[in-house]
Amino acid sequence: MIFTYNKAHVGDVLMVIVADDKGEKLGVDRRGQVARVFIEKTGKTVGWNIFEASELVTIEGSGQVFLTDPAVDQLNKVLAEQGFEESLVNDLDPKFVVGQIVEMTPHPDSDHLNICQVAVGPDREVQIVAGAPNAQVGLKTIVALPGAMMPNGSLIFPGKLRGEASYGMMCSPRELHLPNAPQKRGIIALPEEAVIGQAFAPALHWQG
Repeated sequence: MIFTYNKAHVGDVLMVIVADDKGEKLGVDRRGQVARVFIEKTGKTVGWNIFEASELVTIEGSGQVFLTDPAVDQLNKVLAEQGFEESLVNDLDPKFVVGQIVEMTPHPDSDHLNICQVAVGPDREVQIVAGAPNAQVGLKTIVALPGAMMPNGSLIFPGKLRGEASYGMMCSPRELHLPNAPQKRGIIALPEEAVIGQAFAPALHWQG
């Protein structure tokens, strides 16, 4: 679940993204301050727009924002008051973390992609399909997990690349908008002492 807010350009609207719409035709059910966005064909909810959001909860920052559990509880109360049966589930786990490639095999349907098994925490691995030329077993890098919003506004969802499941993205310094980032392909390479699963912090993980 991704919360995004940009009062200067969008207005006082908190957008909540809960699923990838995959380009399907969307419908909207507006009730008071709340609009549910859903796929017309299936009725599946993919997002919510909450208007005059700052009147309901405290929102700090712009772009991808993070709410406290009490704030999400307040939003769920508003949803219920408008007759919506679904509720929001808060997720405060970091979405950009240190990962390490532990296994890598060539993609069977590509001459440049690799299927990587990436450790992103204690006893947790995810599969990521990547085409970075510097990817190799043992490399530590920054991983954007599902639920992340990239600096350019793109969202990370589970998906498939040429038929192979991929649950995140290994990031380049340029994709993370880091200062003095090399303008070339290649994921960020972290020193050996970087801690797997640690939340990404530019001051700690980048010396560009």
